[in-house]
Amino acid sequence: MSLVEPVPGEPAAVAEVGSERALVVADFHAGVEAALRAEGVSLDSRADERRERLFSLVERVAPDRVIFLGDLMHAIGDPGGAERGEIEVLLERLDERGVAATLVKGNHDGAIESWVDCEVTDGDGIRLGDVGFAHGHTWPAPEVLSAAVVCVGHEHPAVRLTDEVGGSRVERVWLRGPLAREAFAERAASVRAGAELVVFPAFNDLAGATWVNVEGQGFLAPFLPEASPSAEAYLLDGTRLGEYPAV
Repeated sequence: MSLVEPVPGEPAAVAEVGSERALVVADFHAGVEAALRAEGVSLDSRADERRERLFSLVERVAPDRVIFLGDLMHAIGDPGGAERGEIEVLLERLDERGVAATLVKGNHDGAIESWVDCEVTDGDGIRLGDVGFAHGHTWPAPEVLSAAVVCVGHEHPAVRLTDEVGGSRVERVWLRGPLAREAFAERAASVRAGAELVVFPAFNDLAGATWVNVEGQGFLAPFLPEASPSAEAYLLDGTRLGEYPAV
């Protein structure tokens, strides 16, 4: 069994990190509706829905810890009251369930460590057991790259699928493939031979996407796609779509 296994049908994975079992989700983007309303999109808050989806996953996989793989918040600067409240209630209720929380800080998380009540790592990530975690907006720390599996978010990878009559649909995807040492320049020596890179889909489906099968789209992370040029894409239900190199 892999150290990191997606939860079937969900934008979340279970990771074995030392003696702990962790539920890992990327790009929660609490409060994204406020930003969309500011852009003219009429949308009610889905904070309760997001929270209950996460709690249902906690019940399903019984983790010791939830690891938020960056961008727990959306506002970048100081969050509004509703966004801050969403995060505070989320963490309080995880604590009530006896589940610890770790935030691997992302580019949207601002000064969240000054007020949030959970462990917050630096932006270049953390290694827990034999799994490395980084958000992906900056270069991962050498200790992250030395893990057997490196997990990142930030990209919100998705595909646009079409049928024979011209219909289309959008699906979030996982990207998984060998971690290429040469993509990390002076940090290359830290990359373990045979290591795997896992790019997580966004937990929040309102937060935009990197289209990995649309011509002209680029990646956001400074090390992609070079860090895994032969990554394969998988739908949330596990369907293998095949190799998705840079487009």
